[in-house]
Amino acid sequence: MKKMSFDREFIVPTLIFFAATIIAYFWEPVLAVLLGILTVGAALFFRDPHRDIPGEESAIVSPADGKVMGVDIVEEKEFFNSEVKKVTIFLSVFDVHINRSPIAGEIKDVRYTAGKFIPANKPEAGKLNERNKIFIEGKNLSVLVVQIAGLIARRIVCRVQPGMSVGKGHKLGLIRFGSCTELYVPLEAEIMVKEGDRVKGGETIIGRWRG
Repeated sequence: MKKMSFDREFIVPTLIFFAATIIAYFWEPVLAVLLGILTVGAALFFRDPHRDIPGEESAIVSPADGKVMGVDIVEEKEFFNSEVKKVTIFLSVFDVHINRSPIAGEIKDVRYTAGKFIPANKPEAGKLNERNKIFIEGKNLSVLVVQIAGLIARRIVCRVQPGMSVGKGHKLGLIRFGSCTELYVPLEAEIMVKEGDRVKGGETIIGRWRG
């Protein structure tokens, strides 16, 4: 059986819902039941299941759990200054929200941008919403992971900073309550997923690098 743990972010919201449940129990039992369900849901949102990280050196693993919304070729001017492949992953409130490093390498840059909170499954969310960009330089390639807040998600948690070394599958942080994660890789990378596929952060091989 795989080990299940919870991210430390679960403590405050879970305790708030739990306290509200106890108070409601003495005033309105039906409301207490609903709040109890929300308490369990809040805790499950922050679940942090064990992941089997692929040992294959050429493997690029998914930075998030969720559904692949698209695989595109785009111009990325901030870090690559060239055309790259972009994989967009939508995370519903039922998905694990831990973000993980697709490769082993060094965190070269972290850039936060304030923004809107439109639904994360909208194409324009990556340009308009609150987001955090993490640029990782590996031995043979560099990748960019973008954490994007959504309609319900109102907090991006990033736990890495420039100069840190990370292993493949290393936890970068999380986004609270429904969001989107983008992965940018060089054109030479072979993408192994397509629109509609379900992926698991740190475990699904999302691409391979043959360079």
